[in-house]
Amino acid sequence: MSTSSLDSLSAAPRTTATAGTAGKVIAKRAAGSLFVLWAAVTLTFFVLRLTPGDPITAILGGAGSSPSPETVAAVRAEYGLDQPVLVQYLSYLGNLLIGDFGVSYIFKVPVLEIIGPQILPTLQLAGLALVFAWVIALAFTLLTVGRGRVLDGGGRAVEVFFASLPQFWVGIMLAVVFAVTLGWFPVAGNDGFRSLVLPALSLAVPLAGFIAQVTRSSFEDALAQPFVLSARARGLSDTAVRVTHALRHAILPGLTLSAWAVGSLVSSAVVAEIIFARPGLGRSLVDAIVNRDLPITLAVVFIIAAVYILVNLVVDVLYRVVDPRTNPKGSAA
Repeated sequence: MSTSSLDSLSAAPRTTATAGTAGKVIAKRAAGSLFVLWAAVTLTFFVLRLTPGDPITAILGGAGSSPSPETVAAVRAEYGLDQPVLVQYLSYLGNLLIGDFGVSYIFKVPVLEIIGPQILPTLQLAGLALVFAWVIALAFTLLTVGRGRVLDGGGRAVEVFFASLPQFWVGIMLAVVFAVTLGWFPVAGNDGFRSLVLPALSLAVPLAGFIAQVTRSSFEDALAQPFVLSARARGLSDTAVRVTHALRHAILPGLTLSAWAVGSLVSSAVVAEIIFARPGLGRSLVDAIVNRDLPITLAVVFIIAAVYILVNLVVDVLYRVVDPRTNPKGSAA
């Protein structure tokens, strides 16, 4: 994410919430969500269908197989691949409406049987990574902003350093130090919370750098506002002013970034899933693309888009809770 993007996030007013009555907002967001889902599925479907290569090759065992023309024709008809692309697309959409994601070309079983068990591990990984990222970002913000030149400069430097770290490098370093050398956490696998900590941290550290940067800028602005000066004049402690007054206004840009980050975390979780040998949607997506398993690829894209939309809806609600100015019935803090 570029510096200009971070600057735009920190510019007031920092909200994606749509002003209006709750009914209108829900209707607009629902319509927008359906359009995004449709667009994601449609674009992915046609890109995969128009990519050079015949899906029949993947279904019949790969490039090394040599099926007879009769077998190829029979399989093509069985999977509906003998129909025009537009007919295949409309058939796929119709099945999608009833929750049918099709049959895997490679495993020859319904797609949901393959990716169903992978959804929860990925959501757990992305969710914990987001929590870790916010904890790290808020710690830097509350402990360094307005604490003097040395602490403030040090906080900024660490945030930039964290944001520049590649996720795979963070994952490898965490595994070497805390799993192999110290033995505090498992090296790999999916066995409870301890096995989730290092993979989540490998995704959280770079994200924390981005969140801390946008939160820091807003926090500095909030500390200079009249309501903060008024709170200090009433005798509130510095900690109380920071936590109960300034922080509330400072987290809004971070919420916007979080909505984007969750979609990114789900799709980029493959980095942590491969390094720490964890199951998940990321690995399923990579395997499906490599093997040209189109039904699994489409299903994973659909799920990632759905998660992204759901998180944006949650962020909209949080905005209305945190910043009453986005609610016509609310009042400014």
